[in-house]
Amino acid sequence: MTLLATTLKHLEALVSFDTRNPPRDIGTDGIFDYLRAQLPDFRIEVTDHGAGAVSFFAVRGQPKRVFNVHLDTVPSSPAWSASPHVLRIEGDRAIGLGACDIKGAAAALVAAAQVTKGDAAFLFTTDEEANDARCIAAFLARDHGFGEAIIAEPTRCEAVLAHRGISAVRMAFKGQAGHASAENALSLSALHNAMRWGTTALDFVQEQHHLRFGGLTGLRFNIGRVEGGIKANMIAPSAEVRFGFRPLPSQDMDRLHATFRGFANADALDEYEETFRGPSLPSGDVARAEERRLAARDLADELGLPIGNAVDFWTEASLFSAAGLTAFVYGPGDIAQAHTADEWVALEQLQRYADSVARILDQTN
Repeated sequence: MTLLATTLKHLEALVSFDTRNPPRDIGTDGIFDYLRAQLPDFRIEVTDHGAGAVSFFAVRGQPKRVFNVHLDTVPSSPAWSASPHVLRIEGDRAIGLGACDIKGAAAALVAAAQVTKGDAAFLFTTDEEANDARCIAAFLARDHGFGEAIIAEPTRCEAVLAHRGISAVRMAFKGQAGHASAENALSLSALHNAMRWGTTALDFVQEQHHLRFGGLTGLRFNIGRVEGGIKANMIAPSAEVRFGFRPLPSQDMDRLHATFRGFANADALDEYEETFRGPSLPSGDVARAEERRLAARDLADELGLPIGNAVDFWTEASLFSAAGLTAFVYGPGDIAQAHTADEWVALEQLQRYADSVARILDQTN
């Protein structure tokens, strides 16, 4: 069989396993039993980290770099035109849940491993779509010995060296209930104070538009939810705001939090809680961000991979970078197809990715 044909055979099997996240109902059998059977010359560890987070670590020889792929998918929607767990080949596309994001890469890694003998290390995980990186955190906490990491996400087979960080926040504002006709309703309303905060925050973000890093521009920001109050003629006694921002690798996350928090009236702010944080790529000391981006570029050049533009979406490559590894994102498919009904990946992309991985595994590393 050709490398593409073998990749599609593995992808058909991987898509057939239900790894939707949520509901995070993923165990250590099923898809992992299949992978174990396909990699008989690898040393394998399967670890259940709880809550559907399972890692599959496979090593052959003494490699210095690790390939990482997440096997969990988003839930399927009723808009699918056929079963999402049955792979379909239509024209130049492979269609199936996770085919693009990112089981196609996992299938190609297995296919490439089967036709090569070089050193290799694969870390397959199932918690990426939950924003709960237990698998990678546990891996990085161990004495793993790796200095390089290639993380698979849909990048059209281009090495992505930089992307934004991400932070999500819950803010609670307090007020004093009363009749809306009161003169001090403007200052006592929790909703009014929340809206004042939002206006100031939006103005600040607009002022960051001139900032640049690796092809990225400005600070991404979104107020996603505002709740509070009771009715139009009552002063709102409480309000909650959910917002998120995505900084450049050259921006300090903690400093931005201090800035956003400082925009709130201290007497009206009840709680400020960061609910999720993902570092930027590259991660670590912002003063060394460009230096670390260039190190990742050198690695991609050494491996003969084309360099792509920086991206706005977040990936777990930043977690490897934060741990000191030289890391970049590289995988088949286009992010535009990820999380969509009838998700697909181009056969040409699968072929290109499988060929490049086989070439890398054949090199001395």
